[in-house]
Amino acid sequence: MSGQDGPAEEQEAEREALALAAEAGIHRLAIPTPFMVGRVNAYLIEDSPLTLVDSGPNSAKALDELEQALAARGHAVEDIELLVITHQHIDHFGLASILARRSGAEVAALDRLAPFLARFGEETDLDDRFAERTMLRHGIPPEIVTALRAVSASFRAWGAAVEVTRPLGDGAELALRDRTLRVLHRPGHSPSDTVFFDDARSILLAADHLIGHISSNPLLARPLGVDGDYTGPRPQALITYIASLQATRAMKLSLVLPGHGRPISDHTSLIDERMRMHRRRAEKIHGLIASQPRTAHGIAQELWGNVAVTQAYLTLSEVLGHVDLLLEEGLVAEREEDGVVRFEAAA
Repeated sequence: MSGQDGPAEEQEAEREALALAAEAGIHRLAIPTPFMVGRVNAYLIEDSPLTLVDSGPNSAKALDELEQALAARGHAVEDIELLVITHQHIDHFGLASILARRSGAEVAALDRLAPFLARFGEETDLDDRFAERTMLRHGIPPEIVTALRAVSASFRAWGAAVEVTRPLGDGAELALRDRTLRVLHRPGHSPSDTVFFDDARSILLAADHLIGHISSNPLLARPLGVDGDYTGPRPQALITYIASLQATRAMKLSLVLPGHGRPISDHTSLIDERMRMHRRRAEKIHGLIASQPRTAHGIAQELWGNVAVTQAYLTLSEVLGHVDLLLEEGLVAEREEDGVVRFEAAA
């Protein structure tokens, strides 16, 4: 779908893409979330076992609309036999525990994600501490950090711990009666992003790895499998994400079904545009750093103004991802003073 298409053309392309997915037995269920991103796409695969990919957040409204969407297809929650979780963000797995308990369904997810999902509360505590240290280290004022931690704590009710009964290795096959889904770990947006490839139909269930209308933000996150606080090198989320995008670009795909928004029919053009966007942003950030040393938060304020306060961790992740590209190319240097990092032009 071209970015030049008007609303009518986009809607027709969306209908055609969803019809193609439906012919393959895959049906989009758009579930409401309380977040700015809007609705999340769960996907019902009418196969044996009856499979639901992602669940939506843990809310009565999400559950009610999911039940209605299932009923429209002639199913109930109790009919679900396999629940697949694509990654660790609560808008995608929040209802999983309730659905699994009501249906008795197996819960499948990346093997490295399983411990996080089982210890959701404790893992989120550790994630919040990691985020707090990262924000303070990169120039976000303590009062903003405190406010953001309170917001993060308020979001926890939208998620819930769930036991993964069917851990999946990267590269493994998830066999259903009429199809086989290849399990592909594509970290970057989160450390656990997993896509599921129906090779026979060239359809990719991509979750938040690739979204048509917005760029997936590579969020700074504590690595998977770390016990306790993580104090190692800063994870390079954008560099990791770009490598994942390149792997997806090389695939032959007729259709990409994303975690939000419309289906994607030309993934190579979209990924190429995203690569150009990241290059443009890195060059703009390089220009800011070349003019004077700056903290990552200072750069975010230059780029986005007050949004860098209200969405401080998102914008911080965005800046640090692009600074990592510049560091890798030797264009900037990192200097720490009194526990705060500033970036300056390389000598």
